[in-house]
Order: sequence, then C-alpha cells, then structure tokens
Amino acid sequence: MNKHLPNMNSDQDLENLLKEDLSDYLNTDNFSPVTFELVNKNESIKLDISSELLNAAKEACKQKKMNYQGFIIAAIEQALK
Repeated sequence: MNKHLPNMNSDQDLENLLKEDLSDYLNTDNFSPVTFELVNKNESIKLDISSELLNAAKEACKQKKMNYQGFIIAAIEQALK
C-alpha cells in the first residue's frame, strides 16, 4: 500500500512517524528531485533577457519551489550535458 506522508508540525510528530514501518511511504509521490551545489559560485554575469522570458522562468520556479537564478543555472548545466 502506498501512503502519503502526513503533515508534521512538531519534532514529536516526526519521532512518532519514525517509530513506524516506513516501507509503505516509499513511493514517487513522497519524493522530489534534489540538487546539490558542489562547486562554489565565484563569478557573476549580467544577462539581458525579455521580461516575458524572465516572468515565465519565475513562474516555472514557483511550481518547482526553487529560485529563478538556480533555475537558470540548472538550464545552462542541462544544455551543456
């Protein structure tokens, strides 16, 4: 059976959850991709783009719950793969 993770509002809620068998929570609905920055940013650039493109990027970021600068960096990294 696939369970959804419950809302946890305290450390006690989390501790209670960790006492359970968590195997029913192991499904794709309970996880999302996470990226880690392994290299420090030591350069900055100025980028001129249209307000429409920037607004579209910011809207996509809201859905992915990330900041737009990280989104743009991820897009560049993906294009270079």
